[in-house]
Amino acid sequence: MKAVLIDDERLARTELKKLLMDFPEIEVVGEAANATEGIESIENLQPDLVFLDIQMPGKTGFDMLSELEKAPHVIFTTAYDEYALKAFEVNALDYLLKPVEPKRLADAIHKLHIAEEKEAMSPAIGTNRSLLSENDQVFVKDGERCWFVRLSDIRLFESVGNYAKVFFGANKPLILKSLNALEERLDEKVFFRANRKHIVNLRLIEKIEPYFNGGLLLELKGGEKIEVSRRQTVKFKEMMSL
Repeated sequence: MKAVLIDDERLARTELKKLLMDFPEIEVVGEAANATEGIESIENLQPDLVFLDIQMPGKTGFDMLSELEKAPHVIFTTAYDEYALKAFEVNALDYLLKPVEPKRLADAIHKLHIAEEKEAMSPAIGTNRSLLSENDQVFVKDGERCWFVRLSDIRLFESVGNYAKVFFGANKPLILKSLNALEERLDEKVFFRANRKHIVNLRLIEKIEPYFNGGLLLELKGGEKIEVSRRQTVKFKEMMSL
């Protein structure tokens, strides 16, 4: 598994590299000293794992994650313990305090293996790698709140001007992405453009009913009721063999 170390302290990166030598399955393929370099390294190297400091000059580690289209697994490494709750709110694998202890690092790598095994058991759908698979995780940031969300857990995208509201669990954060931009990246076998304002997860439809003017009404597992336009109803029926 490829790893990138992102930390403004060169000594901390060097020490972490030494500790990782005990884990031959982890290959350190790149380093970065700030968030801007970190984004570039992640986009160029496509690592499976990032060891990420939080407090860095300029942007924080959380800021950096919010700018990524697709986030790898993240293990935070920091000298401060006050960010632990926020780190786990974004579904980080682990939160290691500096100086990193070998036992805690081993625990974090164990969590990584468990996460990788779970993903391997869920085959990806899209064969086009430019598409986001339903098993991919995306980073969602709305103000001070942020999450790592598996696409398969998102039941609905709703257009709000140049933003999109993302529905997962009890959460409905806004992201700075248009519905058209999202549609280009989402696998059409899983996500369907129901109308001008909504993209629905086909796997999370609870009920389908006839609706006004030849359209359909979809009820999602979260209780949302979404109208399928008459034009899209034809496509929907073909896809679902109705």
